[in-house]
Amino acid sequence: MGNYGDTIPLSHLKPGEAGRVMAVEGGHGIRQKLFLRGLFEGSIVRMISCYGPVTVEVDRNMVTIGRGMAQKIVVRRM
Repeated sequence: MGNYGDTIPLSHLKPGEAGRVMAVEGGHGIRQKLFLRGLFEGSIVRMISCYGPVTVEVDRNMVTIGRGMAQKIVVRRM
């Protein structure tokens, strides 16, 4: 993970916790896939489920992504 201060991967949030996306690590393809799902720098997410695939609420929508993809999203707890 890059140097973003007090941040963690999205997959480390606990159910009910919220965070702000600080960075998306990875190439253009993964960044575009996440952007189309509403996950980009500045987005506010709330963890719904972190067991198996990761499910978060972003902009009043539920988004489910794989754990590997969730590891590439850097968030700061709110």
